Amino acid sequence: MELRQCQKAPDFELNDSEGNKVKLSGFKGKRVVLYFYPKDDTPGCTIQARQFTKNNPKLKKLKAVVLGVSPDGMESHEKFIRKYAINYTLLCDEDSKVAKKYGAFGEKSFMGRKFMGVIRSTFIIDGKGIIEKAFYKVNPLKSISEVLDFLEE
Repeated sequence: MELRQCQKAPDFELNDSEGNKVKLSGFKGKRVVLYFYPKDDTPGCTIQARQFTKNNPKLKKLKAVVLGVSPDGMESHEKFIRKYAINYTLLCDEDSKVAKKYGAFGEKSFMGRKFMGVIRSTFIIDGKGIIEKAFYKVNPLKSISEVLDFLEE
């Protein structure tokens, strides 16, 4: 089920690439750009990660914290972070429970094959934990511009 603007964002606790526990509720008072992506170091995911890395200083000026979430584990995230100098937190949702809470998991198709997986999605969450904007089926090339356009309004 897709989440909508003005809904309370589901809280969660996930490990980051170093094994630290990160809770959404720990960001009270800060705007969070939470994005779900299918897999570390794949073409679309790499484009999206590099765009968020490049624009993270601008996002920080807009008082937004970026959190990337995928089903990959800590070791995969750490390699991805090092390879592309990612400058924000990546979280491990290995069983996709959080993605499912956000409606960011479901049926996908690739080359005629149907399967279940993470649906590239981005959420802008205000300092009170309320969803300001939800983007589903995000295009990795346009993701950062959609986020910046919304935050700069």
